[in-house]
Amino acid sequence: MLRSERKQTNPTSCTKVIMSTVTSSLNSWQRKKLCSLFNHANLSLLFKASVHGYNANVFHQKCNTQGPTVIVAYNKSGYVFGAYISKNYAKTGQQIVDDKAFLFSFNDKEMKEDPLRVVSGNPQYTFTDNGPNFDSLVFLYNSTATVFSNPGTYQFEPQKMFGNDLQLTECEVYRVEDCGGLMEKPWRNVQWNSERKKALLSTISGWKPSVSSVKQARILLVGPVGAGKSSFYNSINSVFKGYVSMQANTGTAGTSLTTQFRTYYIKPGSGVSHVPFTLCDSMGLEEGLNTGLDVDDFATILKGHIQDRYQFNPSMPINPESPHFNKSPGLKDKIHCVVYVIDACKVKLFSDKMIDKFAVFRRKTNQLGIPQLVLMTKVDEACPLVAEDLKNIYQSHYINKMMQEVSTQLGVSLSAVVPVKNYCHELEIDSQTDILLLNAVVQMLRAAEGFFDDLYNAEE
Repeated sequence: MLRSERKQTNPTSCTKVIMSTVTSSLNSWQRKKLCSLFNHANLSLLFKASVHGYNANVFHQKCNTQGPTVIVAYNKSGYVFGAYISKNYAKTGQQIVDDKAFLFSFNDKEMKEDPLRVVSGNPQYTFTDNGPNFDSLVFLYNSTATVFSNPGTYQFEPQKMFGNDLQLTECEVYRVEDCGGLMEKPWRNVQWNSERKKALLSTISGWKPSVSSVKQARILLVGPVGAGKSSFYNSINSVFKGYVSMQANTGTAGTSLTTQFRTYYIKPGSGVSHVPFTLCDSMGLEEGLNTGLDVDDFATILKGHIQDRYQFNPSMPINPESPHFNKSPGLKDKIHCVVYVIDACKVKLFSDKMIDKFAVFRRKTNQLGIPQLVLMTKVDEACPLVAEDLKNIYQSHYINKMMQEVSTQLGVSLSAVVPVKNYCHELEIDSQTDILLLNAVVQMLRAAEGFFDDLYNAEE
């Protein structure tokens, strides 16, 4: 989520980009293997060379004073290898001693074997603080996509460490965080059985706005690029279809894949005869000027002026003469609940500029009296204990901590923060995932009901 100007560069140049769009190259098996080295800690991506540049100076800009970190390098030979330190990088140029540091390696051909782990043979030396320099392995060597290898301080066989392949396809750095384990009891009670799913579907199907002129609550999804807005719609649609659906465009592009204002209607299914809400998807939030969703367009959406399939222009808000501008919106056209979508993996990476942008959007929403919720996505990626069992979501100390941080940063109550897992790589739906998703929808409908109740009270 750290962003300034975006420009085309070669792979070795210094590039500043949107941190929120930077995604991990680790697949689920690789992430699990890597986390096993740290007693299943959480990994937060700080640096990605293919995006930020194969450059030691940028490496220090992104990774200094971050606490324990792990470098993860990839090559075409299928090796994932790197180095862990428990101390800060600071670009001091000094030789650092860290008795917890080690090099590691594993590859896709040896999935059942434990990762190779190598510690320094010199008690007076672990790494040199002038880039990712471990003497025996120097990553981003000469600010290129290569590794320098000279086994000595760390003793290893090059074939076993990296398959004698020093050319990198990617190099990432993650902050390593203790997940804190599980609470003795869940701090929110959730029933995870099929009866609960049926009850949630029944609650949703039977909900009706208290205002007769409105048949469906309009819920607007707003959030940084890559947070999972479109994926949330796809996931909700999947619950009602009974299979994983990918109607909305999703992915990991550097800028928002949603360039139009979209109103998604969900067809009844899964025994539900009526779906009393629509999900509205907007362009992603970005930090820079003339990028991402414009705050004026946002306000215009809230008031019901922007119609489906309007093409956003970040440098210029909608013209009232546009064919997609509704000059006389009714209550049914307005937004009844705003949902800010936040990636749980990026909570600690919010920049001040992004927090300020959220504050501006929140003020606009408050001025119109529209209720607001926070949807925290990718909880399974943020916490390995939740990835192992989704039922751990309200027992995870780490997820609880992230929810509290989001609550503080965005200025909403903790009760307004709802965690979910979207469908992204699955081929079939899962009951536990469905229950979290449907519970989120129920909270949105309750929030929208508050909006209609305020209108009713104002009329009295």
